[in-house]
Amino acid sequence: MRRGQMTQRPHDPATLDRDAGAPEGAPAGPVPCVVGPTASGKSDLAEQLALRLGTMVVSVDAMQVYRGMDVGTAKTPVAERRVPLEMVDVADVDEEYSAALFQRAARGVVDGALAAGLVPVLCGGTGLYLDAVIDEMTFPDGGTTTESRLRYEGLAERLGPQGLHDLLARRDPRSAELIHPNNVRRVERALEMLDEGRSYADQHAGLRAHRPHYDARIWAIEVARGELYRRIEERVDEMFDRGLVEEVASLAAAGLVRDSTAGQAIGYKEVLAALAGECTLDEARDKIKVRTRRYAKRQLSWLRRDGRARWLDVEAIGTDAAVAAIVDDLSRPREA
Repeated sequence: MRRGQMTQRPHDPATLDRDAGAPEGAPAGPVPCVVGPTASGKSDLAEQLALRLGTMVVSVDAMQVYRGMDVGTAKTPVAERRVPLEMVDVADVDEEYSAALFQRAARGVVDGALAAGLVPVLCGGTGLYLDAVIDEMTFPDGGTTTESRLRYEGLAERLGPQGLHDLLARRDPRSAELIHPNNVRRVERALEMLDEGRSYADQHAGLRAHRPHYDARIWAIEVARGELYRRIEERVDEMFDRGLVEEVASLAAAGLVRDSTAGQAIGYKEVLAALAGECTLDEARDKIKVRTRRYAKRQLSWLRRDGRARWLDVEAIGTDAAVAAIVDDLSRPREA
């Protein structure tokens, strides 16, 4: 299979009749996006919304793209999916998947759905991947190699993605907040820009006037901070109970290493360290909880900075009411 190529999976029992188009009453244009911090319940809400619309969910998660990374990414098990779940399992763990590859493949899914009269539901917590799909964004081919680039590539090899990101955070905290640690090429570019006397954050602020590729409407799940942290703790414990350690060991045997993009994923990085004897599994579990809480805070910062999301307190109003509110809004013209 070519890198970035979608897998073709049977969707049973939730197979869609694409020729039949969307069900009566389904919105014809706007693309709904369900986002929120990890453990907020966005996957459940997106699935319920897709069921209501008779469509599929398109994952916008940078780590769910990897085959075999199921438990640690909270990927909905195949047997439990009630609607098709697209843009998962499209890359092997030893591949360096990118936002550019994701953009091309995910837009193919969205365009195919819209052409069939369906309205796909985008769902996930990776801000860059969502923006890559719904906004006009272009990605450099990375063809120019400079002395500065070579230096930072060497640092990335020695320090790892997180270490390089930490360096950027010390030199330019605003830029570091905008770039995910796993996006090594962009971290390298931000460091290069600092050497040139420029800031990625300043450039980003000038370019981030959103130029929509689709008429996307974003809903974010609102969860009280204490409740969110409780859910994160519970989710991590459940991952260990469901076989996270065994999953990581199996992937390591298949080529997963810590200095790869997939190997830097929260949960996988820490368990790989434990399997290498660098810490205990209990210590790995604690680190996963801490890092997941930090990641959730970054996701919330991204959502607030983006400014387009409409917030839903699903726990207060219930999933059915939240779905109804989204469907009602999708049927209305966009506010000026």
